[in-house]
Amino acid sequence: MRYRGLTWDHPRGYSALMAAAGMLDEARDGIAINWDKHSLEGFEAHPIGDLCERYDLVVLDHPHVGEAVAVGCLQSLESLFAADEIVALERATIGPCLSSYRLNGLHWGLPLDAATQVLAYRADLHDGPPPITWDDVSALSERESVALSLAGPHAALTFQSIVAALTPPDAAIDPEQFVATQTGLAALDLLARLASRSPQVVRDANPIGMLSHMATREDVVLCPLIYGYVNYAVAGGQNTHAITFADAPRATSGGRPGSTLGGTGIGISTRCVVTPALLTHLRWLMSAEAQTRFIPAHDGQPSRRSAWQDDAVNSRWGNFYRNTAATLERAHVRPRHNHAIAFQASASAFIREELENKRDHRAVLAGLQKMFASSRHDRAPPRLSHA
Repeated sequence: MRYRGLTWDHPRGYSALMAAAGMLDEARDGIAINWDKHSLEGFEAHPIGDLCERYDLVVLDHPHVGEAVAVGCLQSLESLFAADEIVALERATIGPCLSSYRLNGLHWGLPLDAATQVLAYRADLHDGPPPITWDDVSALSERESVALSLAGPHAALTFQSIVAALTPPDAAIDPEQFVATQTGLAALDLLARLASRSPQVVRDANPIGMLSHMATREDVVLCPLIYGYVNYAVAGGQNTHAITFADAPRATSGGRPGSTLGGTGIGISTRCVVTPALLTHLRWLMSAEAQTRFIPAHDGQPSRRSAWQDDAVNSRWGNFYRNTAATLERAHVRPRHNHAIAFQASASAFIREELENKRDHRAVLAGLQKMFASSRHDRAPPRLSHA
């Protein structure tokens, strides 16, 4: 049996999967897997139903789950694995990396890769320890070059992370609202203040572009919220500097690090003819052996908690995992309803436009709430503009 898989075109997205597939012997194991790649932007925005028509295995982000369930293009884990296996996987997985793929009582993806927005900085350029609170970040931005990650979907994701940090732990959550009004306004105030100071040179950079810029230039010292890429935690060449990662900023020193979950899962499409040999391979990718040794050794970012705590893994990767695990454990899970991806893209474009034009924040928040409500009621979100 030959399977087709699709992942994203960064070493973190494909190196381990391709190396694992390369160890398969079709005559011995009964399967072969060929992995194709697409861009980070394609990974974030391409309709999941279309991908599942062409591929057996699709690497996806958890906000795609609502769309996938709506079009019926994925097989649930419950239909393929025993209940006790899923329970054990939940216990072993760090933070909400498995539960983020749960919708309507079923799981729709295996947690291959774990990531969330964390703080990144050049320790050789920054004076002292990293900032802990958003007040610290704001003060730092007055004397050092602090950049925001706002390109693509990341304006909305950064906004949501700030909201997560500012939301009191006992606050009631209204599922019909994108964010609570006062918290949303405070987050927009902070976002606007930092955006006005953020260097234009990285305005259009996605996280990979931002981190690559930081690693090779000296005009961006710190980014308070960016998806962590372990590959940048160690120096990678003559002109490349290591980036140090730390927990995301908090509202107060004892508060929750505000962050929006990323990472990826492996979805099994309905076109896939699942064999015992394929399940054996997928189980191995989730195993302690693969997650703690094989995946980190092949540029991957594991989802198993024991890997994030492992001394050898942390020693190899500049303590990236240990320094950011607390943020991942409490990461915010994005909306996963159908049209959630469309809302994320539209909301990000709207936030960027409104920040650029310095619009009234109450009007901006009202627009975001309207877009979210529209997407929640099974309609594509409207494109709002005051231009």
